[in-house]
Amino acid sequence: MFDKEHTVAGAGFNRWLVPPAALAIHLCIGMAYGFSVFWLPLSRAIGVTNPLACAKDLGFFEELFATNCDWKISSLVVMFQLFFIFLGGAAAILGGWLERVGPRKAGVVSALCWCGGLVVSALGIYLHQIILMWLGAGVIGGIGLGLGYISPVSTLIKWFPDRRGMATGMAIMGFGGGAMVGAPLADWLMRHFATPTSVGVWETFLTMAAIYFVFMMAGAFAYRIPANGWKPAGWTAPPAQVNNAMITNQHVHVSKAWRTPQFWLIWAVLCLNVTAGIGILGMASPLLQEVFGGHLIGLDLGFNDLSVAQKAQIATIAAGFTGLLSLFNIGGRFFWASLSDHIGRKMTYFAFFVIGFLLYGAIPTIGKSDHLALFVLSFCIILSMYGGGFATVPAYLADMFGSQMVGAIHGRLLTAWATAGVLGPMVVNSIREYQLNSGVPKAQAYDVTMYVLAGMLALGFVCNLLVRPVDKRHFMTEEELAHERKLASDKAAAANVGSAVGTSDVAPISHPVLILLAWSAVGIPMAIGIWITLQKALILFK
Repeated sequence: MFDKEHTVAGAGFNRWLVPPAALAIHLCIGMAYGFSVFWLPLSRAIGVTNPLACAKDLGFFEELFATNCDWKISSLVVMFQLFFIFLGGAAAILGGWLERVGPRKAGVVSALCWCGGLVVSALGIYLHQIILMWLGAGVIGGIGLGLGYISPVSTLIKWFPDRRGMATGMAIMGFGGGAMVGAPLADWLMRHFATPTSVGVWETFLTMAAIYFVFMMAGAFAYRIPANGWKPAGWTAPPAQVNNAMITNQHVHVSKAWRTPQFWLIWAVLCLNVTAGIGILGMASPLLQEVFGGHLIGLDLGFNDLSVAQKAQIATIAAGFTGLLSLFNIGGRFFWASLSDHIGRKMTYFAFFVIGFLLYGAIPTIGKSDHLALFVLSFCIILSMYGGGFATVPAYLADMFGSQMVGAIHGRLLTAWATAGVLGPMVVNSIREYQLNSGVPKAQAYDVTMYVLAGMLALGFVCNLLVRPVDKRHFMTEEELAHERKLASDKAAAANVGSAVGTSDVAPISHPVLILLAWSAVGIPMAIGIWITLQKALILFK
């Protein structure tokens, strides 16, 4: 039942059942973005009410294995770094395997790794062994993240050749929304399980692992791939080099794709776009507080001049700012990716780099003029383009290299994300610390950072400008393509069995109620998450 040939869609299958399957998996693994909700409770797992510090004479390794004192937040955050290191590594290494075995088997393995990792981490919390937490959610869970992230990409692109950007935008929107749904759930569960002797985190991990496993397995089993020769009703593939020279109807093998200049140019495009966005995303809350200080609550005071109570007030406002950015991050994934279907992927990235360059360059001036609404709007647009970059790049790759191995190619390209995940925060934090150590006021400590990030986007503009159609010598021949399909266990397609089933000529028989239920299963949690986030964001404007 897990083999790829058993997932070929039958006659009348409705392609709109596939996006909810992808969303079911992405909403679960997207909780990786929301793990910061666990740091404070875990930092007092032993002390419960207050952190119990380790003895000062304990060495690094002794502290790691100590069971009578609490972990430092800096040690817990290592798990977040492991998430994206192993996400990029797993996506790059296992992308080819995914193309051969199909999205269902990859989705099942993703569920086992992500949810199994949470179980191992729960054991680590129970035994108070941070190594088990790193190994569980960080390493094993990170592998699940990588497989779960790329599993729907090639599938959705094959189902929506007419709207590649919109299709990938729908799925990858779920990854951005995972924290929006999971963080409030985790907070509620921790409060529910908390006792005088437990902060309720290991119980929360086990509960979320069970919930996520059900959703992810349902998503994996709902995956279907189109039969050979399937196409949407009334759609004809545009002839290459006529309507759009940047879209090919042929296919490049992953072993050749990553050796082309186009791959590395798009790698740089994604890396630079993500570096600029992820650095700001991680510093959004302190940035707003330090730039506007008391002006957020109607006081003409700098951040350092505020009382503890006043700092608590602006921290609440900054939390609303962070929530608003997350909404634009999610919405941007769908909006920009869908727009790319109409204006092209290359033009979409040009928009990211030009608009981003202008906004980053203007932000220091906007901050000094105390235009809070304009400042917030600027960052909301920037974060929408950060999310849009993630959602648009799979369609960009499919346009350049064809859809046959786009999942594997996308997997290798995600090493750009891992690189940006290290580079972005390092650039923002390092420049900020240097500015503060040089005596620059906190309200101006981010000015140079904005100009540096604007420079990165200018470099990204040049890289995107240099992207050209792939040379025809890199494309697979018909014989090589047929061989690859056989290797990919695509037996039904290779034999042309059912090449007519699932075609647009057959009236869809998927029941509307089934489609409604599938979308409700993912839509209702997302709607609840959006409502909670909007409530927090409204504090910003009160």
